[in-house]
Amino acid sequence: MRSFWRTPLVRDALLVAVASGVVGVAFGAVATSTGLPWWLVLLSSLVVFGGASQFLLVALLASGAGVVAAVVAALVVNVRFLPLSFAVAGSLPRGRARWLALHLVTDETVAFARTRGGARAFALLGVAQFACWNVGTLAGVLAAGAMGDTAAWGVDAAFPAALLALVLPSLADRSVRRTAVAGCALAVAATPVLPAGVPVLLSLLALGPAALQLVRERGTRTAQVAP
Repeated sequence: MRSFWRTPLVRDALLVAVASGVVGVAFGAVATSTGLPWWLVLLSSLVVFGGASQFLLVALLASGAGVVAAVVAALVVNVRFLPLSFAVAGSLPRGRARWLALHLVTDETVAFARTRGGARAFALLGVAQFACWNVGTLAGVLAAGAMGDTAAWGVDAAFPAALLALVLPSLADRSVRRTAVAGCALAVAATPVLPAGVPVLLSLLALGPAALQLVRERGTRTAQVAP
């Protein structure tokens, strides 16, 4: 048993979890600096556990967006977890425990389960990441309170920096890069004329061409495989 905790699997899972915890510190500090109650910030990490969607929700609320627009935008970001959950269905436990396991589905746990051995890898990283993210959020909330004026410390820069770090690996793909540029262009063009939060939702229109291209590619593959 002792040797298991010294394996590369455990080492890599802890590294990913600790990295998530560091981002959680940034989230806790940024969310608290916007004026959200500390208990709501902590509750969001426990209940949502969505990383990018939590950052986006806080940013939109802080910019004056309506609650409905902010929540819809955050939900759209989290829709990606639906197909990811199907991808790791075989690594999830049966019965009621599956509902708890679904809460641990993240980009990292899915990648870990697919490449590092299934159920054990998923459970190990899922629990570690959830714990580190929430501990990090708590540390960020406490740090924000101790710092006082977080704007003077430049904590607000943590939000765009964290989001940029999350999306940079995906931008290596040319189609993703084109979609991202189109979405940014739509959001920037709409910002002067639309209420806060709405330009972000409008930028989702850029996903349309990419989705159509994906459907065409899958249809072509199906036709080639069919007898």
